[in-house]
Amino acid sequence: MAACATNYFEGGRSWSARIAEHNAALMAEQPLRRRRMRTPEFHFIKRFDNSRLVKAPDPVRAREMRVFSAAVAVLFSLVMVYGLQHFYAIESSYHVESEKQVLEQLREQNRLLRLSEAELAQPARIDRMARQFGLAAPQPGQVVQANARPDPNAPALAQLTTPGTE
Repeated sequence: MAACATNYFEGGRSWSARIAEHNAALMAEQPLRRRRMRTPEFHFIKRFDNSRLVKAPDPVRAREMRVFSAAVAVLFSLVMVYGLQHFYAIESSYHVESEKQVLEQLREQNRLLRLSEAELAQPARIDRMARQFGLAAPQPGQVVQANARPDPNAPALAQLTTPGTE
């Protein structure tokens, strides 16, 4: 077989001449071979000229392809819409969880600030700090309440009257 393979690659001869020579060599060897040996190989040249063939348009096939393409496009768009909704649902759940954590932190901070305010606003603490700074209890008449009406007969330090207001 190796000797036959080298004959194919010889230059200057046509393909059909090489095949004819190979077939002749196999036919000459055939009587010498024993039984149950491989059968000789024959190579036949098949020449097909399909250049003149023109594919006829098939309107049924074209319609089927359009319907199939439309169905695939609809299916793809439905899958993409579902995927986007799923993605947004997951993203919004993460956002809700982070907002819950922030809210819980703010509640804890508010609780701590209320405790601190209650601790700082204790009257006993304020009185103790005032005595440390040398302050004394107010004398009667020193305390002025903002929501009480002032006594018109009480002396005033300064008073501004504009003409026409009385």
